[in-house]
Amino acid sequence: MSLIRLAALGALGYAGYRYFSGSRGDGGVAFASGQGDDENFARIRDAGPEAMGDPPRRAWTAADEASDESFPASDPPATY
Repeated sequence: MSLIRLAALGALGYAGYRYFSGSRGDGGVAFASGQGDDENFARIRDAGPEAMGDPPRRAWTAADEASDESFPASDPPATY
């Protein structure tokens, strides 16, 4: 009887895991809705504040935009 309960509890836990992991959204934390798809193998978001998951707290400057466009390159943008 305890083996059946253990199997039922495991099935319930697996179903709960699948339900909650599927309801997190399609992209990720850094991506705006519609940005993170399965074709984006490297998981790099588009540049700009409109592609961010959370809106920026202040207005972006030209340096912010250039820095975001140069990521993930190792060199800083030329406008610094």
